[in-house]
Amino acid sequence: MNPEWNIRACTGQCTACEKKFADRESLMSRLRFTADGYQRDDFCAACWAGRPAGEEEVSAWAAVWHAPEQKAPEALKKETAESLLRELMETDDPSRRNVIFILAVMLERRRILVEKEVQIQPGGLKIRVYEHKQTGEGFIVPDPQLRLKEIESVQREVMDLLGIPAPGTPAAVSSAPSAEETSHD
Repeated sequence: MNPEWNIRACTGQCTACEKKFADRESLMSRLRFTADGYQRDDFCAACWAGRPAGEEEVSAWAAVWHAPEQKAPEALKKETAESLLRELMETDDPSRRNVIFILAVMLERRRILVEKEVQIQPGGLKIRVYEHKQTGEGFIVPDPQLRLKEIESVQREVMDLLGIPAPGTPAAVSSAPSAEETSHD
């Protein structure tokens, strides 16, 4: 009968001093056999040099710790953008037409809404007809024909309504991982 191998991955901290490994820190790992089976121990350089002699190791190796990538918060929560679009469409507030249009485009890019038709009314107003991919609901969204210089301010308004900090604000900067924290070789 084959013995069962159940060797855990590196926990990210030194077995001896319990110091957490820094990203790209060199470490030493060993495998030894105990009464409970194989056990992996990971050591920082200082603790590896000072470990007690006489403990039998089945294997030992050098490694480099790569801190797990911090997942950036999802820029757009589907439910929030969709519920905001529904809420604004129910109010039928003309001052929110730009926001409604940007939300519809965002949801189209996320493949939640599918553009089914573009109608041009006699006055030249474009009406975009979207269909919700899962529910089949129809959304009729007037296209405000935004100019490039207007889009940024509307996007900021949408971000405010969704509770997403604008890029460059202290909240956005502090929550975003730096390139050094997340880059891996």
